[in-house]
Amino acid sequence: MSTWGAKIKVHFDPGAKNLETELEPQTQHPYAFDVSGPRNVPSINWRDLINSTWKNSNYKRTVISCFIQAVYLLELDRQENRTNENALAPKWWIPFKYKLVETLIDERDGSIFGAILEWDRAAALADFVLMRPSGAPRAVLALRGTLLKSPTIRRDIEDDLRFLAWESLKGSVRFSCAYKALKSLSEKYGSSNICIAGHSLGAGFALQVGKALAKEAIFVEAHLFNPPSVSLASSLRNMGEKAGMMWKRVKSMLPSSSETQENNNAAKMATTLGSKQWIPHLYVNNSDYICCSYTDPVGTENSNGADKENAKPTTSTPCAAKLFVFSKGKQKFLEAHGLEQWWSDDLELQMALNNSKLISRQLKSLYSLPPPEQSPSKS
Repeated sequence: MSTWGAKIKVHFDPGAKNLETELEPQTQHPYAFDVSGPRNVPSINWRDLINSTWKNSNYKRTVISCFIQAVYLLELDRQENRTNENALAPKWWIPFKYKLVETLIDERDGSIFGAILEWDRAAALADFVLMRPSGAPRAVLALRGTLLKSPTIRRDIEDDLRFLAWESLKGSVRFSCAYKALKSLSEKYGSSNICIAGHSLGAGFALQVGKALAKEAIFVEAHLFNPPSVSLASSLRNMGEKAGMMWKRVKSMLPSSSETQENNNAAKMATTLGSKQWIPHLYVNNSDYICCSYTDPVGTENSNGADKENAKPTTSTPCAAKLFVFSKGKQKFLEAHGLEQWWSDDLELQMALNNSKLISRQLKSLYSLPPPEQSPSKS
């Protein structure tokens, strides 16, 4: 394990009348890859051409969460004026044969909130990996969450409050920047060769950017860690839905043909996109109050283990997500909301294809019918 430096410790033995010196290693930075990064991660080599490590969902989750950690550290490196020689961030993508090609900058404060990492062909060839392994994305757009440091906290909290109030991040400059970057990548490499990922606030941006592209029939793989699920808008909406349910009970007592029309519309919505569905991957912790609302069991079919990664939704409802739930008893909030948990060795997840009330609300606009086109009036 490498060290940031070393101190010389001197021992004097009066009896022996000599000096003894030894090197005392200096403590490493807590965010150094060797200190807090994943353990026992296999290295990409020529064998991946036969059996790709990227097809293992645990490996994919580990690597993508490390990419997001790299974005946090890119901003910390910037704030603490680190150079290329002692920067923390690169060690979080280099072992996986990726390289940094672009950083996303918030024009309001100059902070780094995202990064584009691409497959590093030169580094792969050095280890006799002649081509990109199956399942490895050509490029990844990674977005960080809130960073409680004075240079960034104001704009981060501003977007947190934006989501809390409106459950939407489209008014933020980060949304437009991330949207343009992801769409450009899809045009360059194809939507099936890229993915978007984020943690906390970054997961909120990734969800809404991915959904915006899905509305244009551009389906990009998305990995969302601890995505925000609580907002004042959703609370008010829940109150309105309860009132709506009471009204529906009253309407059911009255003769009406509108119910038949609604059922027909629902059937049309389910087939609007045919077999094309955007199914994001959500990683939530039951002890994290920011994202735990996604674990609403309504309409969920549970399955244990990640070996069903390629499963398809079995319900007739088109809105669905692959939900990975981590339950470890009672945890402190910072531990339950932290990114580090997602690359730990002892992680045991429960996977579900979830079309719960919250997920359906998040994705229902993808499958809603467009307003009928009006024929131009003849003058």
